Amino acid sequence: MSRIEDLYPEGRVTLREVGLRDGLQLVKTWPSTAAKQDWIRREAAAGVRVFEAGSFLPPARFPQFADVRDVIATIEEIPGARASALAMNERAADDALQTALDEVTCVVSATEEHSQANARRSRQQAVALVRGVVRQRDASNRRPLVNAGIAMAFGCSIAGKVAEVEVLRLVESLLEAGADIVGIADTVGFVGPKQVGELTAAVAKLCGSRPFIVHLHDTRGMGIANAAAALDNGARVLDASLGGLGGCPFAPGASGNVVFEDLVYLCETKGFGTGIDIEALAGARRVAEAAMPGEPFHGALAAAGPPRTVDWRA
Repeated sequence: MSRIEDLYPEGRVTLREVGLRDGLQLVKTWPSTAAKQDWIRREAAAGVRVFEAGSFLPPARFPQFADVRDVIATIEEIPGARASALAMNERAADDALQTALDEVTCVVSATEEHSQANARRSRQQAVALVRGVVRQRDASNRRPLVNAGIAMAFGCSIAGKVAEVEVLRLVESLLEAGADIVGIADTVGFVGPKQVGELTAAVAKLCGSRPFIVHLHDTRGMGIANAAAALDNGARVLDASLGGLGGCPFAPGASGNVVFEDLVYLCETKGFGTGIDIEALAGARRVAEAAMPGEPFHGALAAAGPPRTVDWRA
């Protein structure tokens, strides 16, 4: 069975590359399998260790993820690299468990309204699905971690404000259901540093020594500020995507995830060593940009680069 410390070593910051999954949800064009493999190898050479390889969704509806098995196999061939992928139901989880995946991710919505719109199930049913995936995992030859991400944890595009107590109840329920790790997501970029800091601190207290994931979007330009607040309040595992690719079907025009390169820079300037070479990420970005010439890429580091005349690392 995958060990949680293999993906998320205690005492250090881990940045998860979600561009190959979340980043490709809404794109009109996407990289070929060969381009994805080049992207991954370049980022791994730069020091990135955890990749979301894609989603186990029907290829006819989501052709950008039709090669998810090949992408997982590529990640698993790289020493030290770890692969995660999304499974939205039991059939997808069964498919995921046929691969060498290190982590299966399930999504639970913080509100009933979004749960029904996104997955056509209640929150209670979503928690039950996580419990079922844990049982599937325990009965399989492959033993990846089960990751339960809470969408709309900071605010919902349908229901509006989300009470902190509701999110914390979900965290408890998911851990009781057997999830190895939980995550909280600002899926549509609703909030600012104050709210992110408060909920992150509450989840950190609830999880104790167990790591948890913070997944932020930059829809309203708060992504890096929110990531700083999360780090200041106990988060040590954060999601981001190369060039800020990504978005949510419920937030048309959203600019996507926190920019991976900018998040590396933030962490390093705050004294959290990531083991990632920022300048080496530029090669991976060029591969992704060439493969998706019509898609917008974002990032201050890509435009300005790190300072050349001072030691900017904390």
